[in-house]
Amino acid sequence: MRNPVAAARAVGAGALAVEAIVLLLAILPLIKLGAHLTGAAIAVVVALAVLCLVLAGLLRYRWAWYAALLPQVALLASGYFHVALAVLGVLFGLLWLYVLNVRRTVLGAPHIRRRWG
Repeated sequence: MRNPVAAARAVGAGALAVEAIVLLLAILPLIKLGAHLTGAAIAVVVALAVLCLVLAGLLRYRWAWYAALLPQVALLASGYFHVALAVLGVLFGLLWLYVLNVRRTVLGAPHIRRRWG
């Protein structure tokens, strides 16, 4: 790979962008299914979608990779409004853990210094 840091960042940004799109697409089913506290649920979903996009832009910082777990945890807690939001939280949480694993595999462990190559 020519630039593994940029490749890992692109995978993370892509995952967060897909999450934001899925969250925005989830608004209409929340309205149609009559979720508990529909207005609050929509506000939370929009806020989480914006947070995902902001974090996608901040992935050049190491802390942002771990802060990107926040939308998944908040989405899981949003299961209070509708169970489908909790399911999305679990799915995207697992996806983000996989992205972190890919990043670690591509970039190597940060605390290990390589002496050769």
